[in-house]
Amino acid sequence: MKGTMKLNGQNVAFEAGQTILEAAANAGVEIPTLCFVKDALPHGACRICMVEVAGEEELVTACDTPAAEGIEVQTDSERVRATRKGILDLLAISGENGWQFDAIARDGGSAANGQLRALCEAYDVTSSEPSEDRDFPLDEEHHLIRRDFSRCIQCGRCIAACNEVQVASAIPYPYGRREERSNAPTGWYPVPDYDKCVYCGECVQACPTGALQDKKACVIDLDKPLKKVRTTCSYCGVGCQIHLHVQDDRVVKVTGVEDAIPNRGRLCVKGRFGYDFIHSDDRLTVPLIKENGSFREASWDEALDLVGRRFSEIKEQHGGDSMACLTSARVSNEENYLMQKLARGGFGTNNIDHCARL
Repeated sequence: MKGTMKLNGQNVAFEAGQTILEAAANAGVEIPTLCFVKDALPHGACRICMVEVAGEEELVTACDTPAAEGIEVQTDSERVRATRKGILDLLAISGENGWQFDAIARDGGSAANGQLRALCEAYDVTSSEPSEDRDFPLDEEHHLIRRDFSRCIQCGRCIAACNEVQVASAIPYPYGRREERSNAPTGWYPVPDYDKCVYCGECVQACPTGALQDKKACVIDLDKPLKKVRTTCSYCGVGCQIHLHVQDDRVVKVTGVEDAIPNRGRLCVKGRFGYDFIHSDDRLTVPLIKENGSFREASWDEALDLVGRRFSEIKEQHGGDSMACLTSARVSNEENYLMQKLARGGFGTNNIDHCARL
């Protein structure tokens, strides 16, 4: 079932069950939001997506208000902009301010990172001092993620990302199971249960303020250019799409590519944080041949000749079934195909198997 509504004076079609936010997005009209997470239930916590609906006395949240036949919606009226600016002003004094204008929010992260800072700039909200001195909790227990609650606006994106997107259920909902802390100014913060956490970092990618930080990305120099390179994760055969954040020819951060098949921005702990091997000092850069108990460097021609000769000798002495091959999900289908051709055609054996961890 389809319907039509007026959006900023233009007729816009929508599908049954769509919200005003979704219908607007399909029509190419961006309505800002801070709490909305795709693939999770909307909860209208941030109120930034307020829009004006003709005949309604109060503004409504676009993320959880259904699109309806014949309604007239204004997404950028003076009343709407004034309301959004007022909300952003309140957010700007809710923590240790200046945080939306500092390094953390500009680290070239995902589409969500720095979102609040961008909105503050768009609505001319400047950094200001907090209205009172508060002692915000700082959680550095996690070896990969730093949680600075002075930056937290309690939008709930990390909770939705954890519970509804990744379904790890490591960050409890604040209602009924909230984390009570004596030094938490408003009673709760999204503190994870590390026994349930799978360290996927989905909460970090969803955070719009920099309250959740990738500890390994602290090496980023914000005075230097940062390049994003899209590629495919090398850890398994799923083919997750990732962005490598590169500075000075070194990978300094990894994020998932939003709306890309098959992962739609989601990553596992290895895909997001396991990139240290790229620049490891222990990586082999030249072939090594072991002689008299120690290794020496060799050319590729010498190394390949040695390997080919030894394989031939073993096959001649013990038969092809004395050898076996292990392939990997971390290489391409073409490379795996070539390995099975080598095993069957070269070694004369069917002893070939697959191990995802290689």
